[in-house]
Amino acid sequence: MPHILLIGGHGKIAQLLTPLLLAKSWSVTSLIRAQEQVSAIEKLGAGKPGKLSVLVDSIEEVKSEADAKGVIEKAGTNEQIDWVVWSAGAGGRGGPSRTLAVDRDAAIAFTRASIANPHITKFLTVSYIASRRNRPSWWTDADWESAQNVNNNVLPTYFQAKVAADEVLTAGAKLRYDEEAKKGVEEGKRFHGISLRPGQLTDEPAGGVTIGKVPSRGTTSRASVAEVVAKVLETPGAKGWLDVLDGDDSVDAAVEKAVKEGIDSVEGEDLAAQKERAGL
Repeated sequence: MPHILLIGGHGKIAQLLTPLLLAKSWSVTSLIRAQEQVSAIEKLGAGKPGKLSVLVDSIEEVKSEADAKGVIEKAGTNEQIDWVVWSAGAGGRGGPSRTLAVDRDAAIAFTRASIANPHITKFLTVSYIASRRNRPSWWTDADWESAQNVNNNVLPTYFQAKVAADEVLTAGAKLRYDEEAKKGVEEGKRFHGISLRPGQLTDEPAGGVTIGKVPSRGTTSRASVAEVVAKVLETPGAKGWLDVLDGDDSVDAAVEKAVKEGIDSVEGEDLAAQKERAGL
């Protein structure tokens, strides 16, 4: 059974996700920032077969890959970490400097440390649908204009942070995946980097979804995001950019279709430039 490090464990999506992971008998170490949050997280494990641990540490203090490596080692003191889920974020609190410190610098540090750890085989980050530099072929003019407005006018610092972190994951994951393929590592044991990219988040109940080449404009229930994360993690071969909106397909069917068809919404981005910006 995998041991998952869930970064940002007190966030809304993470609190919905934690019981789903534990219900599969998986182990979860929930990384949170404050001691007063511990009791709320511990309640999420009540009656679930999986093992829940809580680690209190500040990701704002994570400035480098070495810092992130130290946190991962603390989380895996008794049981090595197999998969990492990034569901943290500054949430707009603390101004641009805090957004860059958390959503860019700490996220990149944990991404790099995870890719460098041979025991970790999956890293899933919760991003957002407009975190991209180029217009994809399936977006309309209105889709592109909406995304540009969000990225340039509404959330410019957040965009700067998230797109940088997404690109480090994309480039770094591909590099390790390809290296492991050359060494003959079987597909299921290679590193899989996943950027899950919902639309405008809501607190609606979980429901149907659409995954793949979807518009930039639309909503995604946080509860559905949690269900998609859990399904993606348990589905062999899931990797790449997965855009998700509320839709008509069941979570199981949508994820299985996306993986079977090799859907990757990174299409249209400049992968060579991503690699260069990531310093790889």
